[in-house]
Amino acid sequence: MKIGIVDDDDTMLQFVSRLFDAEGFRSVSFRRGRDLITALARETFDLLILDWNMPDMSGMEILTWVQARIEPCPQVIMLTSRSDKDDVAAALHAGADDYIVKPESAIVITARVHAVLRRVQPRPTLERFERFGTYEFDRTGETVTLDGTPIVLTSKEFALAYLFFTNQHKPLSRGYLMEAVWKSMADLSTRTLDMHVSRIRTKLQLRSENGFRLQTVFNYGYRLEAC
Repeated sequence: MKIGIVDDDDTMLQFVSRLFDAEGFRSVSFRRGRDLITALARETFDLLILDWNMPDMSGMEILTWVQARIEPCPQVIMLTSRSDKDDVAAALHAGADDYIVKPESAIVITARVHAVLRRVQPRPTLERFERFGTYEFDRTGETVTLDGTPIVLTSKEFALAYLFFTNQHKPLSRGYLMEAVWKSMADLSTRTLDMHVSRIRTKLQLRSENGFRLQTVFNYGYRLEAC
């Protein structure tokens, strides 16, 4: 889970970032709205935490930009000192998923974040087998079958394929994929990721007649599409 936080208050940034890191999320902090916009052009975020009042670009302007240009749009929570009811209504009407007025306690912020994420994240399955069309994933054995025919994958290939299938139609950046599958980007070449993508595209026969296509998103990453 990757969260982008934008706030021009360093103390608030550190507080929220430590809070999310303690919850096991991967958080990235920005002091300027335009820095977040730049990052959104190359990285995938599951959730954005936006302050309203910032010197270069307001949280509402960021929200409007995200709603117009990113599909599917990440979840957005406004975290701001503006408490006027008209402001709350305006942000929610513009597409914000929640609105938190500062100052707020860590326990409440955490609870509100989890509540928003529960609405969009698939409930973790406890079942060993999970089916997507003609593909069946064995989460325990880390194997996949296509129309009942077993396909041999390495552990990383399985993790990458499962990540694609559980995020269908969502563009996933190279950085997001490397962090999710390899846990660390240190000393990891994007060529390693591209080779793994090529292998699972070939091994799983990801083409229209099998119901899924794995598309390259130019200068960004990849997207699995159900046909």
